Amino acid sequence: MKIINTDINICQMGLVVLLIVLFPLNAIAEGGDRDNKKKKHRHKNKMQVEQPVDDGGDDGDPVVDDGGDDPVDPVDPVLTLAELGEAIYKDTNLSNPPGQSCESCHTASAGFADPDSDIATSEGAIAGVFGSRNSPTASYAQHIPAFRARVNGPGFVGGLFWDGRVNTLEEQAAGPFLNPLEMNNADEQEVVLKLSQAEYATSFEAIFGAGVFNDIELAYLSMTEAIAEFERTDEFSPFSSKFDAVIAGSDTFTEQEQNGFNLFVGDGQCSRCHAINQNPNLFTNFRYFNIGVPANPDNPFLTLDSTLNPDGAAFVDLGLGAVLNDDAENGKFRVPTLRNVGLTAPYMHNGVFATLNEVVDFYNTRDVNNVVPELDENVNNGGNIGNLGLSDDEVTDIVAFLHTLSDDLPAETDQ
Repeated sequence: MKIINTDINICQMGLVVLLIVLFPLNAIAEGGDRDNKKKKHRHKNKMQVEQPVDDGGDDGDPVVDDGGDDPVDPVDPVLTLAELGEAIYKDTNLSNPPGQSCESCHTASAGFADPDSDIATSEGAIAGVFGSRNSPTASYAQHIPAFRARVNGPGFVGGLFWDGRVNTLEEQAAGPFLNPLEMNNADEQEVVLKLSQAEYATSFEAIFGAGVFNDIELAYLSMTEAIAEFERTDEFSPFSSKFDAVIAGSDTFTEQEQNGFNLFVGDGQCSRCHAINQNPNLFTNFRYFNIGVPANPDNPFLTLDSTLNPDGAAFVDLGLGAVLNDDAENGKFRVPTLRNVGLTAPYMHNGVFATLNEVVDFYNTRDVNNVVPELDENVNNGGNIGNLGLSDDEVTDIVAFLHTLSDDLPAETDQ
């Protein structure tokens, strides 16, 4: 939750008033050749037609199932594009060494973040190798707009990853397979070879064309297309939280949750960045800020050898500044959605906070406690961030409201 000095517009205030009116206290208790190759895709029909079987007779007439004791087995259906994407997303054979999949760091039961919440950043396919950042949730990622400069003011909005370096789910899906800190494949060819040997290879060719695996670049792009299609399903954006039920009028907040909501849009100033005047409500304005998050000395990336982390313990994450090569953007990260935030610990780009109470308390007392930021540049001091004057009970109430943003997600996965 980031609290920044941006004016609450009339629409936002209107929604706040509407919510409070509708749900009173007692009732709401990330060109060129790749693009051209991608245009070659021709998705085949998802079902194969049942083929006649020759019985070896003189006339070669096909045997037709007459409902007797020996029916002809139907040809298995080919997966849909989204189903293929799901199979790839959960395939632990696509890393080097085998053992890690997309799902390993983006698991449904953990709000599509890393289920290992005791470690600040995610471990890669190689034991003891960790990324530099906390794995962001993949839930609701389909709603993140492309990176662009703001129209009505300074700064930037949109883009995937913490630093906005890609614009689409397809571009995002391409990265982890080749990242030595993640799935650690040497190149696209290594990945495509594994795809061609997978149980779903027949479906892959049925959808993207026979011989697709002979074109490494096209096959790799096709893989990302399938993953993105899966990530655009309702499984990732179900809008099934208690908050959604309250808005729909089918549930009510508890008194503590209602008070937390009132603080969220009021004295807590949370909604200034985690906006709720949207359709759909995603609890983010997609902007970039350095809110003065402290360094995390327990980030395991800091202990990696110089081949993976040249800066060692002195590493400082520049965020958007590194992407744009602009010092004015150093230390800034995209405001994340708060949907499923109760399931996605730890928090912030470096995983420095283990609980939501710590997060809210940081916003409440950053300046009071003289918290030293990881990067003391461009730190945002909008509103009363760092000195909100909230009581311990009010912090707890806000956290109670934040838990109403958790979707009804499966407790286990097929991994």
